[in-house]
Amino acid sequence: MTFNSLAGHWAEVQARRISDLFEDPDRADRFSTSAAEMLFDWSKTALDDKAVDLLLALAKDAGLEDRREAMFSGEKINETEGRAVLHTALRASTARKVFVDGEDVIPEVHKTLKRMRDFSSRLRSGQIRTPTGGRYTDVVNIGIGGSDLGPAMAVQALAPYHDGPKVHFVSNVDGAHIHDTLKGLNPANTLVIVASKTFTTIETMTNAKFARDWIAREVGEEAAGHQLVALSSNEEKTTEWGVSPERVFGFEDWVGGRYSMWGPIGLSLMIAIGANRFDEMLDGARAMDTHFRSAKGRENLPLMLALVGIWHHQICGYATRAVLPYEQRLARLPAYLQQLEMESNGKRVGMDGAALETVSGPVVWGEPGTNGQHAFYQLIHQGTAIVPCEFMVAKEGHEPDLAHQHRLLVANCLAQSQALMLGRSMEEAEARMAAAGFEGEERTRQAAHCVFPGNRPSTTLVYPKLTPRIFGQIVALYEHRVFVEGVVLGINSYDQWGVELGKELAVALEPVMAGDVSVDGLDGSTQQLVKHLT
Repeated sequence: MTFNSLAGHWAEVQARRISDLFEDPDRADRFSTSAAEMLFDWSKTALDDKAVDLLLALAKDAGLEDRREAMFSGEKINETEGRAVLHTALRASTARKVFVDGEDVIPEVHKTLKRMRDFSSRLRSGQIRTPTGGRYTDVVNIGIGGSDLGPAMAVQALAPYHDGPKVHFVSNVDGAHIHDTLKGLNPANTLVIVASKTFTTIETMTNAKFARDWIAREVGEEAAGHQLVALSSNEEKTTEWGVSPERVFGFEDWVGGRYSMWGPIGLSLMIAIGANRFDEMLDGARAMDTHFRSAKGRENLPLMLALVGIWHHQICGYATRAVLPYEQRLARLPAYLQQLEMESNGKRVGMDGAALETVSGPVVWGEPGTNGQHAFYQLIHQGTAIVPCEFMVAKEGHEPDLAHQHRLLVANCLAQSQALMLGRSMEEAEARMAAAGFEGEERTRQAAHCVFPGNRPSTTLVYPKLTPRIFGQIVALYEHRVFVEGVVLGINSYDQWGVELGKELAVALEPVMAGDVSVDGLDGSTQQLVKHLT
């Protein structure tokens, strides 16, 4: 099965309107998938039974089932770096056995989780004190990429469950970020978590040095190290920084940064919500793992989420994908998914090193509803580019006294997907203008501005309430979507060489900016910019 078969089918049905597919009274049910406690409705797309069968055949021919089991069992499917891909092991039960190079990794995973639970519980209860004998009131997580986006997104998402020290995040090397974050905090009562596997990430370590110096000015150089926690596997470097071994939480190279919030990188979240709630999140992710491994065909939610995305991007040619959570606390989810999807599947060559014969991953973007409605929905409704929209909404909010506002939120979500599909015809627009008193050519002119083409695809993910368990299911769902898309495209979703070149050039340019190295040899544009910026 090839992409050509799907492209041929799309050419045949492209003129058909999505709304016409609902002449099938069972369409909504047949083109929806349920998993655990969530419903994924993909009926408002142009997919029909033949397209779904072709997509499923495409995934099968790509060896999805074997590749999936290879990932879960610890085989080194990250072939360019010679690594296993085992973020799923971070949430696996103690009953599982997963071997990497002949060693079962699950006991060490749970040993680390136990250390995290013990540390976070003692910190939250006040057993762990500051060097001056006080309680920690604030925690600052310093990291970048996956060491920031995952936990920062999760801490915001699970705000109703916060009952520990207040957690803050710093990622950008722009001094404004750490300055504004530390401003107003008491250095004597602040714990700093430095999240860097190698403990050499330049942005993270630059910010960490500033934070350590900020603490040292208050409590002294020797005591400052006692207010640091390291999420790193570089024990030599963490020792140099004065971090005691019991406050160092390491993880293996089979956990990619953007997949790491389930382990030590999630320590800030565990401190915020407690170990029991963190375990509930792991349970939710584990439930999605089990579903992904066992559900067949159309019943497999991550598989269908991925195939709908492939249909829209690789077959229909829609260049971008809007993720639209109607849940304010998921405001950081689109940014998290930008890294998860675009860093994973933004590739140009296949596993064999040959150029891809089709486009790779789409541009992912979005904002929470209803904010986006007053920003970019104009473009998705009436613009010339078609943007597949992925709506997300909860049946229930966390604020019972604001249930009426949640009903309004849900109504907006459903209305937007309905409007994208149905649109408004010229005849309907003219009738509205006639009712408003317009006549003749002016009525036609005004009506043209009120036409909505419609026939624009969307999906909706419905979940009961944003609990830690449901949150774990959502994030694991998108992780597995990325995996499926990567397998179908024949690419390695687990390396990220595209981030390296800019980092190397930045290191070379820093002494140029400092005036220690001449601009000679640089391109004309960069020379000009350096001169204007120094």
